[in-house]
Parts: sequence; C-alpha cells; structure tokens
Amino acid sequence: MKKIILTALFMGILLGGHARNTASPFQAVVAQDGSGDYTSIQAAIDAVPDNRQEPWLIFVKNGSYREHVVIPETKTYVHLIGQDKDKTIIHHLLNVGGKPEEGTESARTAFWKHSVHNPSSEVYKFEGSVVKVKADHFYTENISYVNDWGVESQNGPQALAMSSQADCAAFNNCIFRSFQDTWMTSTNDSHRHYVKDCWIEGAVDYFYGGGDALLENCTLYNVRSGSVIVAPCHKDAKFGYIFRDCIVDGNASAADGKQKLGRPWHNSPRAVYIHTTMRIPLAPEGWTNMGAIPGLFAEYDSRDTEGNVLDLSLRKTEYDGRGPNNPPKGSCRAIVTKEEADSYVYERIIPGNDGWDPRTMMEKLPAPQNLKKQGTKITWKAVSDAAGYIIFDNDQVVGFAQKPVFETGFVMKGNLKVRAVNRYGSLGLESAL
Repeated sequence: MKKIILTALFMGILLGGHARNTASPFQAVVAQDGSGDYTSIQAAIDAVPDNRQEPWLIFVKNGSYREHVVIPETKTYVHLIGQDKDKTIIHHLLNVGGKPEEGTESARTAFWKHSVHNPSSEVYKFEGSVVKVKADHFYTENISYVNDWGVESQNGPQALAMSSQADCAAFNNCIFRSFQDTWMTSTNDSHRHYVKDCWIEGAVDYFYGGGDALLENCTLYNVRSGSVIVAPCHKDAKFGYIFRDCIVDGNASAADGKQKLGRPWHNSPRAVYIHTTMRIPLAPEGWTNMGAIPGLFAEYDSRDTEGNVLDLSLRKTEYDGRGPNNPPKGSCRAIVTKEEADSYVYERIIPGNDGWDPRTMMEKLPAPQNLKKQGTKITWKAVSDAAGYIIFDNDQVVGFAQKPVFETGFVMKGNLKVRAVNRYGSLGLESAL
C-alpha cells in the first residue's frame, strides 16, 4: 500500500499536478490545464505569504488568462514569470467610463456594458485596470498585459492594461496593449520603475502617471492618427520619465506625421527621450498642450529609421496652461545637451538609497551545454548560478529540475529544450536537441 501511495505522489509531481514539485525553482506554477499548482494567476497571488523580504517566484505557463489581477500591498517581492510573452497573456474586457447620458446614440454607449462603474457589468467595482500592482518590489517578464476593450474597440474611454502603484517595480520583455491610458505608473514621485525590452501600445496618453521611470530598448507603438504617448503628472520627481534607446513606431494610420511625444497632465511633468529611433514621422512640434506647464519635455539625438539626426528646431517650447492651479502661459526647453543626456542613466535614476538593482534580476543565464537524451533520462552540464531548470517538449513544459538531470518517465518525441532559471526567476537562454 505504501508503495502505491508513493508512486501516485511521484506521478502527481512528475505530471505537474497539484502536488508540489519540490525540484522546481519556483514557489508556484500557474497552468490553465490544471498541470500546475493553480489555474488562475490571482489564486497564486492570494497564496503568497505577506510582507516578504525576498522573491516569491511564480511561473505562468502559456495560456490566455482572462482575469482581473490585483497584487495587494502586503504581497511584496512577487516575481511573475511567463513562459513566452506572445503566448502567456493576462487580459480582460473592461474600462472606467462613466454612465452615458440619456438619449446618447447606442454606438457611443457600447463601452458602458464593460465599465467598472456599471452595476450590471461583470467587472463592476473592479480596480479599473486588468492588472493592478500595489506591492513594492514587483518583477515580471515574458507576459502580455492586454485590455481587450482598448484593443478590440480601438476607442476610449480609459482602459488600463497595467496600473503599477508601487516602488521598485521592474518589467522585462513584456507587452502592454490597449488604446487609451494603457499603463498608469505610480502617482508617488518617490517611486521607481525600470522597464526594459518591452512593447507598449496605445493611442491616447498610453503611458502616464508619475514617479521616476527609466525605459530602455522599448517600443512605443501608436495605433491611430494623432496619437499621444505620455501624459505625466510629476510634481516632485527628480527625473520623471526617461526613455533611452527606444523606438517610436505605429500602424499605417499613425504614420501620417501627426503623432506627439506627450502632453502635460498635471503639476510640472518631466519626460525626456534620448537616442530615440522614429520609425514613423512625428508632428514637427513634437508635443502638445493639456493644461499644465511641463517642467521638462525634451529630446536628445532623435533619429529616423536610416539613422539620420532629426531637426528638432520646431519642437514646442511654449505651453498654454488651464485651470486654477496653472499659469495661463509657460515655457520649457525642448532639447537637452549631451552632458544632460549622459546624466540620465540607470546608475543615477534607479538604485536610490537602497541599492535597488533590477538589471541583476534580468541577467540571462547561458544555455545549458552538453544536452543529452538517453531513453527517458535527460542530462546536461550544470549552469553556474542557476537556481534550477525548466525542461520543455516543444512548447510544453515537461517538468522542473534543480540538478542537471531529469527523468521524464516517457520517451520524448518532440524538440527537447532546457532553460536555466536564475535566483530571481528570470529564464535563461535555451538549449535545444
């Protein structure tokens, strides 16, 4: 009898059932098909111990996860790692539009069915974003965050895919898609965000909010004529939004020379684009009014797709204020010097007083070498600093290992792949056989 029980337990672990896989470098695995510890991301978040001081690693297998995810303030140090950014998708259909007036034509009220303010909606009283991060030290990679209302309707109202209201939030190799207000960053100007190798898509103020945010090697994808990328509201931020080595791109509608880099939402917002490649033409003025007077809206070394330096002489420097808290007129520079541009770097923006270093989390371990398959046994050379490994059969996760050996229990006929996982959950380069 004992032998039968132990065998059943082993098979549960091997096949990825709810029995905990003790060989996994992750504390939890999410899989829609039931082959993980949880079938929903929110369930995995709810199970995270409160007030952690070190990473809690959650691996999310490929799947279309239609859910509203909230990471409460107490769930610190959540590291949410997807299998593949194009195939691991968190999405929902929601917006924050107010109740339309009586008599409004139906074509202009379609949003109301999916509004978080509609008592009859399935999303009633949701937080207002597909994913909302309230806890500090959140890290994510290889996941698409999509607001279906924005993407499907290609229209407003406000429809957030991500709201990150926390300090020390890092995003690596992710996709963010909506139309209006795709991503709201923290309104606390002492908070820091680091965003690397991400795709951010929208049309209206689709990266907005406050805090210091450094974005490197990201694509800002515009989906309509006259798109506006940022709408910051910085008041006391030291740096604001800094874009380094990013790409401004868009669809055919957005390639008409009417796009804007941003507009000033509230207070004295700051946004600087450094070494930007403009794959679509911008309006010559580059920026536009919204109500506030920017503290700094500027560029340095913007280039076209051929690498030619763009003429920034017509960029906007005079702004019209609106409202009781803003002067009627104001100005700011549209170009920063090389010395200033060289000072807007990771080492000055991100570490702060606590030495936060998200680049370390994102370091990819090398592909495992000497990968071999003998019957049902797989071996490879250990990767230095690996917390563990993931074994794949094509795109299917076969299992996890902490040592460079894995017993499948069956003969694999597909394309064997192994990836090392670092101590922060980040996936390394793959080795294939």
